[in-house]
Amino acid sequence: MQQVLFIHSAGPQEENQGSTGLQQYLQDELGNAYQVIAPKMPDPKNPQYAEWKKVLKKEVASLEDGAVLVGHSIGGSALLKFLSEEELGKSFAKVITIAAPFWGIDADWEKEDFALADDFVSRNSLLPEVVLFHSIKDEIVPFSHLEKYMENMPSATVKQLAGNEHVFQEGLRELAEEIRRD
Repeated sequence: MQQVLFIHSAGPQEENQGSTGLQQYLQDELGNAYQVIAPKMPDPKNPQYAEWKKVLKKEVASLEDGAVLVGHSIGGSALLKFLSEEELGKSFAKVITIAAPFWGIDADWEKEDFALADDFVSRNSLLPEVVLFHSIKDEIVPFSHLEKYMENMPSATVKQLAGNEHVFQEGLRELAEEIRRD
């Protein structure tokens, strides 16, 4: 059974809030061939990277080689930071982000603890295949964030989505298809 680690967004994560719709869609769409692991991240209304890192260490350590890592919004930022800074001794099929903020891009997006290290570009070789999903007219995390990731990760596969979705409460078919693709 293929494992998928799903790291949710910031903000409330009760039913029909935050990443819950996207997570549920993935579980339903992927079915029994996949084990979707979706830990509750600490204090999602006020996320702190040090606390999220503890959960990521535990969850990633429990994964088998070949797992797919998925991060929604700040969950994607956290995964990229974690994977570029930690020696894990594991191999992953791919890392997928959906609408991930690029922290430090401008004064409105300052969250130093989630910002990538200055030498992030030189650490890209530590990452498996990376796929970046982002809506062209995302109303929460502007498209310029994807463009910044593209500058810093030229080998990443980019999936530009029409529309203004950020939360994807009804799911994201293209995400399920990407997880299945190997």
